[in-house]
Amino acid sequence: MGEVVVRTADFRLAYRLLASLKARRVRCAHLERDASLPPSALVWLATHEEVEAAADPLGIGASLESVESAIDQALRFVAKGGIVKDLTFGIDPGPRPGLAWVGDGRVLGTAQFESVDATVNRICKLSEDIGHTSLTVRIGDGSRTISNRLANVCLARGLKVERVDERRTSRGLQRNQHHASATRIAQMKGSPVNRKQPVVPTHGEIKEVQRLSRRISGGQVTISQRLAQAVAVGRLSMEEAIGRQLQRLSY
Repeated sequence: MGEVVVRTADFRLAYRLLASLKARRVRCAHLERDASLPPSALVWLATHEEVEAAADPLGIGASLESVESAIDQALRFVAKGGIVKDLTFGIDPGPRPGLAWVGDGRVLGTAQFESVDATVNRICKLSEDIGHTSLTVRIGDGSRTISNRLANVCLARGLKVERVDERRTSRGLQRNQHHASATRIAQMKGSPVNRKQPVVPTHGEIKEVQRLSRRISGGQVTISQRLAQAVAVGRLSMEEAIGRQLQRLSY
């Protein structure tokens, strides 16, 4: 049997939990609601009502809306009795940052986000859910403007930040493997970042933002260089910039 057991009569919840656990490569098993837990089971997942009825400290309640959060809590129990010594986050910077989180060398999960703020918000939420002794955020040095923005937001949240040379993380990886790159970044030592970083987008980064605006708007519009610069430094979201460009065209 696996370390994490899904034991619920809610078929949809069981499916979501098992799919997410397998995507994270976590050993898991599925049991009927009234089945006995095997000795190897360190934690089990079910609906909040089922866990409350069982009154079992190994049970963690979940819903369709909180699958990922419930699994994060389960992994907290699995990892060294609930406390991770070194919790490390790796970020592959780009328009859609890739994120990986690693506890004491074990990959606990990966994800991809639409913005800098969403990425850092997820880090802060995970840091609350996963008990740890120390925490480090390691950021790749590619996409320098976004990398610097990520570093600045993390520093503003009081997080310890390191910069990692991405050239050492990309060997053998195919393009756009952001999750794999983020995982490698998390597992490598970097240089400490202790002060606010300059955010000055390059001509190439502005062009990339314009290209993305064209794709995201379904070919309706390409935002101006001025709006693209505002998106690159975080003053506007892509959606806001596209909206403003469309508004200008309608006059």
